[in-house]
Amino acid sequence: MGTDRPDEFDTIRRLLMPLAGHPAARGLLDDVAVLEPPPGRTLVLTHDTLVAGVHFRPDDPPELIARKLLRVNLSDLAAKGAQPFGYLMSCAWPKSCDWAWRAAFGRGLAQDQTTYGLALLGGDTVSTPGPLTLGATLIGWGLPGRTPRRSTAQVGDALLVTGTIGDGGLGLMATGLNPPSFEPGDAEWLADRYRLPQPRCELADLIAAEATASADISDGLVADVGHIAQASGLAAEIDLGLMPISTAAHRWVTAQDNRSDALVRLATSGDDYEIAFTLAPERVEAVRIAANALGCPVTVIGQMMEGEGVTTSLGLRRLEIDMPGWRHR
Repeated sequence: MGTDRPDEFDTIRRLLMPLAGHPAARGLLDDVAVLEPPPGRTLVLTHDTLVAGVHFRPDDPPELIARKLLRVNLSDLAAKGAQPFGYLMSCAWPKSCDWAWRAAFGRGLAQDQTTYGLALLGGDTVSTPGPLTLGATLIGWGLPGRTPRRSTAQVGDALLVTGTIGDGGLGLMATGLNPPSFEPGDAEWLADRYRLPQPRCELADLIAAEATASADISDGLVADVGHIAQASGLAAEIDLGLMPISTAAHRWVTAQDNRSDALVRLATSGDDYEIAFTLAPERVEAVRIAANALGCPVTVIGQMMEGEGVTTSLGLRRLEIDMPGWRHR
């Protein structure tokens, strides 16, 4: 870290104004942004906060921290079938975040603004004696009446997930002080999955058109499916033998003494930022084909039933899970 410590107005002028090119931002010279949804669209909002030492490692590269801040929110928009537009951001900087750190952080924001078509619209910057704390409110455009809820799954619906499950949790392990042994190359790949989520924005229109209910997977597969089940007043059944896992995760599972325990760990670890969603059974094959064409496979892992809670199994064997996912306390 250097000694160049810009104040609030230096940061806005040097770092943030160049990122706020959309007219709605008013050049960051005002205290508000002014938006009007495009014709035939509805406004969809989400907000996440990231804290150093809780949501990312304090020594993670600032570019990746910036991109993760945007991507965890983009995942929420994708799960609700919304296309991203812009964001408001708050930054509580400790003294260690000098200009070199902030400039790198800005480069990360700029990179993902280009990738996802985002515009910075405003926010706030303050100093703090505590850990680095970052917040972002993402703004997206949805289709009226086509923003899936958690509460609208139906009995008999198929339960699906995007991508692969458990990579974020293994990546967190890989970045720890005493990481477990991974196959060559797997630790770096998994760490990247933890530090840089892949929001499924390419599936947003498909989710909007087809999902009966949906949620992004941030706290763990079992926990977030549980949120859908509880909100819908139903039970969910997950077969962990059907859960899609990456090649790196498969090698880790194979190396464990107990396969069932290893799969449970993957299903209850957070930071995947995939999407869990429900579908009418007759729509499964069409959605699979469409998702594959968009470059993101989806997998049926269970179904919704009468009852309450989440039951997990491995084939015909029931598995008991004490802690379904991450909780802040």
